[in-house]
Amino acid sequence: MYYHDFNVVLQEVPGEISLCFTISGCPLRCKGCHSPFLWKEGSGSKLTNNAYNEILYKYLGFATCVVFMGGEWHAKELIYKLKYAKSQGYKTCLYTGEDTIDSKITKHLTWLKTGKWDFTKGGLSSPNTNQQFIEVATNKKLNHLFLK
Repeated sequence: MYYHDFNVVLQEVPGEISLCFTISGCPLRCKGCHSPFLWKEGSGSKLTNNAYNEILYKYLGFATCVVFMGGEWHAKELIYKLKYAKSQGYKTCLYTGEDTIDSKITKHLTWLKTGKWDFTKGGLSSPNTNQQFIEVATNKKLNHLFLK
């Protein structure tokens, strides 16, 4: 699994300070994608377990959530990283363009954003979006948290 970048973010999961990993190799190629450079598999840096663990350790007590922008196509590696994050006390989130994700992944998530980017409908901050932000444990749709 390769990541293009890592950032500390505040908007992807409302109320959480999140460590966000943008994973390369996205197979969806949504029309109007703002990050087509992420389509190429292997671009960026290898997200080794050691590097990942060091980042989580560095932000322990400051950040509260780990977010993966994609990566579901690397299910085994993603599951390992989600389990590790939870074992360290982090909440977890996956942003995907898919409509559904394998339960082997979702059982390790606190939140899940689903749905392809559709420029005619907008993202989570649009009342017309096709995307959903879901609290996995309750299956509750939380899109209202993104509306202004």
